[in-house]
Amino acid sequence: MTTSPAASYAPRTNVREFMYMYAKTLAERTTPGQRLDIEEQDKQCTFHAYARTEGVCGIVVTDLDYPPLVAHRLLNKVLDDFLTAHPRPKWPDASRRPSGPDDQLIPMPELQTYLKQYQDPYQADSMLKIQQELGETKITMHKTIEAVLARGEKIDDLVAKSEGLSTQSKMFYQQAKKQNSCCVLM
Repeated sequence: MTTSPAASYAPRTNVREFMYMYAKTLAERTTPGQRLDIEEQDKQCTFHAYARTEGVCGIVVTDLDYPPLVAHRLLNKVLDDFLTAHPRPKWPDASRRPSGPDDQLIPMPELQTYLKQYQDPYQADSMLKIQQELGETKITMHKTIEAVLARGEKIDDLVAKSEGLSTQSKMFYQQAKKQNSCCVLM
């Protein structure tokens, strides 16, 4: 079954408009200096917001599994770079508002670079990457310890068997010595 481009475009447009309106409402309701993480279960996403005291608010939408700490680091970085490149006196007239998701009053081409860089949170955040590597090392160490303990049990079994053989060989030697002592060869 094939779908027409118009059929696949309609749901994406609805989702995009939903995200735009939700983000706009969230930005308006976030007080300066506040950070928010709001999960939207129906859409399987989380809205992360950070309103700066300078009058800007950053919103990033992630899937539910994306680490909030990394999302807020991205917001910090984007907002810092935005304010450095575009100080408040250079902002356009406040009476003009964006009319939709594609309307950018102040373009920020670096955003695409950040979005690519932060696709994998473990690559973007060095602390998260170190924690992941530590977790993998911990798993490896547990497996190694389990293998050593299993080998230790096998060694214990071998030691017990060798002690049993040693005891049996001593008994055999003593019985053989008794058997041979009764007869004298001439």
